[in-house]
Amino acid sequence: MPTDQLSATFFALADPTRRGILAQLANGDATVSDLAKPYDMSLAAVSKHLKVLEGAGLISRGRDAQWRPCHLEAKPLEAVAKWAGEYERFWSRNLDSLGAYLEDVQRKTPPTPPKRGETEKKRKNR
Repeated sequence: MPTDQLSATFFALADPTRRGILAQLANGDATVSDLAKPYDMSLAAVSKHLKVLEGAGLISRGRDAQWRPCHLEAKPLEAVAKWAGEYERFWSRNLDSLGAYLEDVQRKTPPTPPKRGETEKKRKNR
């Protein structure tokens, strides 16, 4: 298991079942039984996924008599968002460059001449 918080969070998020569990918890607290319903797996298997999520700090488990609700914890997700946000400038810059390149190509490309017997109106509707 990864030792730093960000790596532990990414490790936990790498599994689609765990991402699905987090999506369920985004709607509110739930029990292990509730979280297991959409999956074709045992409660023990779901509990293992919950331990990974809990180890990454993505969920916490409470105690309410015999009911142990799981609760989504946002702090590790904020760290992921911040980390990804640092690369947004790179994506934006590259997308802006791509947009400028495509505009340049469009300006330099001569219009398609009409086919023999084709009217201007038909050509525009292609």
